[in-house]
Amino acid sequence: MLLEVFLPLSLAFIMFSLGLGLTPPDFARVARMPKAFAIGAVCQVILLPLVAFALLMVFPLDPALAVGVMILSFAPGGVTSNIITKLAGGAVALSVSLTAVVSLLSVITVPLLVAFAVSYFLGEDAPDVDVTALGVTMFALTAVPVGLGVALRKFATGFAVRFESIAAKIATVLFVVIVIGALAANWELFIANLPVLGPLLIVLNVVMLAIGYLIARAAGLNAAERIAVAVETGVQNSTLGITIGALIAVADGLGPYSLAAGVYGITMYFVALPFVLWVRKRG
Repeated sequence: MLLEVFLPLSLAFIMFSLGLGLTPPDFARVARMPKAFAIGAVCQVILLPLVAFALLMVFPLDPALAVGVMILSFAPGGVTSNIITKLAGGAVALSVSLTAVVSLLSVITVPLLVAFAVSYFLGEDAPDVDVTALGVTMFALTAVPVGLGVALRKFATGFAVRFESIAAKIATVLFVVIVIGALAANWELFIANLPVLGPLLIVLNVVMLAIGYLIARAAGLNAAERIAVAVETGVQNSTLGITIGALIAVADGLGPYSLAAGVYGITMYFVALPFVLWVRKRG
């Protein structure tokens, strides 16, 4: 039940809650801040998977778990990255724009990259990945709910504004349930691989926050924009990672392809919260 019904519906609602906070100007903002957006997008879409791949050469994992790490690196930011950006005093508008646009772009990029990762790490043991079917499913679970949220915000603004905070709280609860469910379903696998998987994910988180921040600073972005780029680069949508892992190997339940995203849903707070305190202390 968790896999077939609750997981995809939860992801859809989380994406819907993201859409509720968006307005058409959020997408148009990309044209008004092309430099900051381009830097954030490149860091997230290109550099993050490359760094994840490099770390897998240093932290040897079971091939299936390695695929899970790569799936996580392909995922865009999510509602969590927007919240962390706000807490850190970053440019929320930039964060939301990056999350929205990259999430829509991921409908195309993620299926192709997942197919490559599965083939590379698993070789002859790789499950068949129907790129078209995965893309259509992702479109239905991400782009459509976001679009519905945006439409509701535009045509029923009063209701959408009132419901937004409630939806955000529900989305948070769903996220926690998904992460706990993913780990509980694979507890022995989680415990067995935590000594390697945990450090790898923490290092990935730290490195990507640092890369995003330093590149943004080198490019001359202001402090708020640097924070937004760093968080969007370093904090991924783990719910989407769990869902994709489940979609490519349904028979395995929430198996090893989803485990990295499940663990990341916990470890990212051990990195993101100190980052928030650090940037707030710097003013």
